[in-house]
Amino acid sequence: MQSHSINLVNTLSQGLDELQIELPASTQLKILSYLELLAKWNSVYNLTAVRDKSEMIPKHVLDSLAILPYICGTRILDVGTGAGLPGLLLAMARPDLQFFLLDSSAKKIRFVKQAIIELELKNAFAINTRTEQFNPEYKFTVISRAYASLSLFYREAARLCALEGCLLAMKGVYPEKEIAQMAQLPVHLESFRLQIPQLQAERHLIVMRPF
Repeated sequence: MQSHSINLVNTLSQGLDELQIELPASTQLKILSYLELLAKWNSVYNLTAVRDKSEMIPKHVLDSLAILPYICGTRILDVGTGAGLPGLLLAMARPDLQFFLLDSSAKKIRFVKQAIIELELKNAFAINTRTEQFNPEYKFTVISRAYASLSLFYREAARLCALEGCLLAMKGVYPEKEIAQMAQLPVHLESFRLQIPQLQAERHLIVMRPF
């Protein structure tokens, strides 16, 4: 594992402490190696608008890991994973669970596959298809981050949701209008405001349980 700047190591460690998430040093180094890889590929593939690795820690890493307490079930599907966010980070933090990372963009899935190989993640699997065309043999807890409106996410992903699972929609500001549009649908909604260390922007998690 390559060495990383003390500044990045400390920024990550401090952020995890504030989130009250305990990860072994080896996992923290793996997360920083992921950022190195993302920064390297980003110059060619334009995977994320965030260029600076120190900015990636709050905006990508801590933002992704903040939903750890809300994950249920053992199989997690990350739809519209992009550069593997939040799926790859969650897979590093929870090696006991299986993570399936789905995106319709071939170049993004190429990056995710390379990251899985280089980071030696045995519990992460990349899938290049659209959510509505995905027909797996089993069901999941489904996560989306900046994917679509709640109603579109629900329409496309509810059929993929396990009985004991849920749909987790990661949002910025509280999506009042989107929640209002869900009123007639057979789903139970809960909203949680997330405090992301080192990040001023608002973050909310909407937990949807179809019934």
